[in-house]
Amino acid sequence: AHRPWRKVNVTDRRTAKDFAVCMRELVDVDFPQAERIRVVMDNLSTHTPGSLYEAFPAAEAHRLLERLEFHFTPKHASWLNMVEIEIGVLKGQCLDRRIDTREGLEREIAAWERERNAGGARITWMFTTEKARAKMSRAYPKLAPLEPLAKGS
Repeated sequence: AHRPWRKVNVTDRRTAKDFAVCMRELVDVDFPQAERIRVVMDNLSTHTPGSLYEAFPAAEAHRLLERLEFHFTPKHASWLNMVEIEIGVLKGQCLDRRIDTREGLEREIAAWERERNAGGARITWMFTTEKARAKMSRAYPKLAPLEPLAKGS
């Protein structure tokens, strides 16, 4: 959300191992100097810390998880997810035609990714917390009104 950067990986499936490999690449290749990497994602069943333990020895999974902080979009509000918006852009700009081979797909997506990153493309997020509270009041806790401070406080 704070940088105009995206990274797309093409995999045969969406397995726990695929997810774990992506997380290791995020930690070791994309952000090797970062102390903490906040990952915002949907609630796919493979998007769990346990996936890293399935894919790697415990010490390696633990090393990676020490640097990762997972945040999940609400299950009932995937339309709030910036990644879903970006996937829509990818579909419209790159995947709007038949691509015959995996190699061709990887090449086309890599070209789209490079162009989008180089251009500094951003999502203009117009949905404020106040609008979210109004639209999805059941998903947000009710805020107690603030009491005025007593004089002399």
